[in-house]
Amino acid sequence: MTMLGYQNKVLRIDLTKKGAKTEPLRMDWAEKYIGSKGLAIKYLYEELKPGIDPLSPDNKLLLMNGPMTGTPVPCSGKLSISAKSPATGTINDCSIGGHAALKIKYAGYDAIIFEGALKEPGYILIEDGNIQFKDASDLWGKGSHETEAILAEKYGHDYSILSIGPAGENLVTMACINSDYYRQAGRGGIGAVMGSKKIKAIVINGTGGVKVPDIVNTTKKITEILREDVLQEDNTFIYDCGTTAFLEACNDGGILPKRNFSDSTDEAWTQYNGEVLLEKRVGKRGCGSCGLGCGNFLKIGDAVCEGPEYESIAVAGPNAGVTDPEAIVKFNQVADDMGLDTISAGDTIIYAMEMTEKGIHDFGIKFGDKEKYIEYLKLMARREGVGADLALGVKLLSEKYGGEDFAMHVKGLEYPQYEPRGSWGMSLAYAVSDRGACHMRAYAPNEEVFAASVPPYTSEGKGEMVYNLGVFNAVKFSLCICDFWATLSFERMAELMTLVTGKEWTEQDMKDVGTRVLNIARAFNQREGFNRKDDTMPKRLAMEALSSGPAAGQKIPQEAFEDMLNQYYEVMGWDSNGMIPDNMLCQL
Repeated sequence: MTMLGYQNKVLRIDLTKKGAKTEPLRMDWAEKYIGSKGLAIKYLYEELKPGIDPLSPDNKLLLMNGPMTGTPVPCSGKLSISAKSPATGTINDCSIGGHAALKIKYAGYDAIIFEGALKEPGYILIEDGNIQFKDASDLWGKGSHETEAILAEKYGHDYSILSIGPAGENLVTMACINSDYYRQAGRGGIGAVMGSKKIKAIVINGTGGVKVPDIVNTTKKITEILREDVLQEDNTFIYDCGTTAFLEACNDGGILPKRNFSDSTDEAWTQYNGEVLLEKRVGKRGCGSCGLGCGNFLKIGDAVCEGPEYESIAVAGPNAGVTDPEAIVKFNQVADDMGLDTISAGDTIIYAMEMTEKGIHDFGIKFGDKEKYIEYLKLMARREGVGADLALGVKLLSEKYGGEDFAMHVKGLEYPQYEPRGSWGMSLAYAVSDRGACHMRAYAPNEEVFAASVPPYTSEGKGEMVYNLGVFNAVKFSLCICDFWATLSFERMAELMTLVTGKEWTEQDMKDVGTRVLNIARAFNQREGFNRKDDTMPKRLAMEALSSGPAAGQKIPQEAFEDMLNQYYEVMGWDSNGMIPDNMLCQL
């Protein structure tokens, strides 16, 4: 069985034997999970043995696009990169912008699966059906930016590049994968999986196309959708200021973390906000098939980066006790070049700052040490000096040295930069996220803070709210549509799937896919031994009340958190221990 929109082909690369072959895409799975996030998790669920070491050759690195990739559908240029996470032991699906997804699709593939491991450092060159294994000994040890520059000079800018920095090479479990210099698959140590396979880079060019049922009508309709839906004020603000706009919204809403989540507002936020940062903008950029163009290229002093995104601003700014915009941008630049997730690396350094200030363990850094926190990124990536400890991440550090009451993580994945005491549903969303603490799985502040459509400081109704948000994001990311198309709906997604594939899809079909994706991810984790005991919130949230802003005085009682968890399990159809019943498992 085949379906338009898809290439109906998977490229499977055996790194150990340096061989490659193609096979048909499992279209029976694609009908149930569509592509990208959902279909990638289904493949890994079926192909990975339970209990494998994520950094062993037994793990697989899976690059997956979707049926809309390579078409004019707006905001459809993202790529899913998945594997078992070395940070958490859970499933780990990341998405990355840029142009790599389109190049893979135009090369003729819906997915590329990397198996085994190279014996020596190398990079993979993919030119349509021509697959070559290249020596990367001269690139090993270099930063990601220099690596991409060398490869771009060698092959030209028609090629898209995925690369790792020293953090991935040294198997740091917060290592990311970079693309187009400033795009990242950031979380859960996905870069360490690539490093464990001795892959320094993947260089891709494709010269083919994508077939849809009626190209004239499809293109006409997509153009109408772009004008009528995408290019609306609720979406286009992202072109002007990127996610820097979230800084003011989060501070005003009482969910901007300060000094390792000890408070939720920062009176100094105007010193490093979007207005300040964007005065230094020197360029704009968007991903493939993007109608919004969120990328802002900044230069402040000798600090250069695309962004910084809200997460990086918050973690390198108020959460670290830093107000200098140049230092924040430099932190982002160095983390990207070293191949480190800014969220996890930042949170780990912040935890070390609090440990030092509290006198529990001296890591040699305190809040506001802006020179040191940039230097510590380099030490972490190379596992040198204090960086060898910090490379462990918050969970393992707290188990080694103490400070577990303020160790901000779930399942070993460090907290994103949204303070849950100002948005109780966010604590639940972090807890039940498939890859550990993640704001991309169910974004509760949209309802509880920004739209103010749901009371934030209560457990009532939060299980269903997080479920609904999670289902929507699960299907959206299985289509691999960017999060910044904020006006997107189930109806619109079904319409686009029908246009691109020629098969009739309904709103209910979309919802069913979303629910199925949540369940297949949970099934993977359940098989690895995860259950209710792992769906947690940090102790700080229940023990300490916030002291400033609209959420002042708020903490989340443990009984309220448990109530939200019970609600969520009930609406998902899981048992009280968070386990999927056998009759549901057999339908996945």
